[in-house]
Amino acid sequence: MISRIVGTLIEKMPPELLVDVNGIGYEVYASMTTIYDLASIGETVVLHTHLQVKEDSHTLYGFHSKDERAVFRVLIKVNGIGPKMALAILSSMSTSELIENVQESNVDALVKIPGVGKKTAERLIIELRDKLGQAAKQDLFSTPKVLKQVQADPRQEAEAALVALGYKPQEASKAVAKVPQDGSDSETIIKAALKGMLR
Repeated sequence: MISRIVGTLIEKMPPELLVDVNGIGYEVYASMTTIYDLASIGETVVLHTHLQVKEDSHTLYGFHSKDERAVFRVLIKVNGIGPKMALAILSSMSTSELIENVQESNVDALVKIPGVGKKTAERLIIELRDKLGQAAKQDLFSTPKVLKQVQADPRQEAEAALVALGYKPQEASKAVAKVPQDGSDSETIIKAALKGMLR
């Protein structure tokens, strides 16, 4: 696995970069967020990378920060989201903005991303809440701000669990909203929400 490269930036052809590392040119795909943050052509760059290996290709993705790479790795595990779509998402908003929109169930913000429709946005919200929470627990994020943002919210966990049980996102949200905000854990909130729906 190639996890980091340091070299001279030779070309910028968004979303592609060409980086010279000791005479070897590496083609690296990057988000616009990373491309904007990089140094000028001819200068040294440091990229945290993710290597995707397929039968017919080896593709290298590069990121200005470890946090962006961590979110990219979470994104590509979401059903229906490939590396190309993940780069589009990370090109449209920063990692902290993405996490904030997921936490706030902001479908309207996510559908503005090219290629993301309402169903995809709703799936992103449901699946990312859980996956980002797990990533935070495993210390995959280095920035304290990002770590704080991805800490799992019990009420959001409860909503996600209800959706996984077959309830519609709107039903789950309404049921959880009716549960008093008394600092209960997700399990208690799920039980109370289910009891409320079954009345």
